[in-house]
Amino acid sequence: MTTKPDAGWLVPDWPAPAQVRALSTTRQGGVSAGPYGLAGGAAGGLNLGLHVGDDAAAVQANRARLEAVLPRAPRWLDQVHGCGVATAGQAGGAEPAPPRADACISVEAGQVCAVMTADCLPVLLCDRAGTVVGAAHAGWRGLCAGVIEATLARMAGARSGAGGAPGWLAWLGPAIGPAAFEVGAEVREAFLAEADAAGRGEQAAVAAAFRAGAPGKYYADIHALARVRLARAGCHAVYGGDACTVADAERFYSYRRDGVTGRMATLVWLAS
Repeated sequence: MTTKPDAGWLVPDWPAPAQVRALSTTRQGGVSAGPYGLAGGAAGGLNLGLHVGDDAAAVQANRARLEAVLPRAPRWLDQVHGCGVATAGQAGGAEPAPPRADACISVEAGQVCAVMTADCLPVLLCDRAGTVVGAAHAGWRGLCAGVIEATLARMAGARSGAGGAPGWLAWLGPAIGPAAFEVGAEVREAFLAEADAAGRGEQAAVAAAFRAGAPGKYYADIHALARVRLARAGCHAVYGGDACTVADAERFYSYRRDGVTGRMATLVWLAS
């Protein structure tokens, strides 16, 4: 991915069609301070979450900075670690409350899909024809439950008139890396059980995504697990997945590392 240091965001490095635009924010480039600021607490953090205890005026100022480079305000979501999928632009105009969902899709130019994270995996999706885009918030619960498959299924249904096979592309944004994501044995068992129920021969790939740690603990590779689920849904062209939020305090917020912290956004839209 390409860093835009003056703007405080990353531009995904993936071979998406020219009309597909995307960016992933960092903790840099805003006005928030303290745990929502830059590494060390200095002012300048681009926290975009209104629900994490930051000053609301600072968050709104940060959102305004982001929205200045977007065609319109993003479709913010009330993320609940589930599989709900919203459609950007469906309601039209500003909404009194964000929809309860963990993914968003769009077929309309200028409608911005967004997910917020601070260790969970953001997944951007598009078809090779550039007719539909999507963004999914894939924490381990949502990933195991099928949020990626649900998003791609909704995207496939929205491609009416596009013709041909979709030819999906995916980009995996900054998330907790495999050296930091310690989980209990129940997480590994949940993924293995789901893979077994699917009956697709995924058990070996899922098992390889977990490395034994302390007794009863494992280190999980959420990017590898996402690749398994993307392949299940027919997406084999996967990019990104090389940035760990926990390890890079200068660039990224991390709930696992800091507890009280801000939220970053990963966004995708179709240009006019």
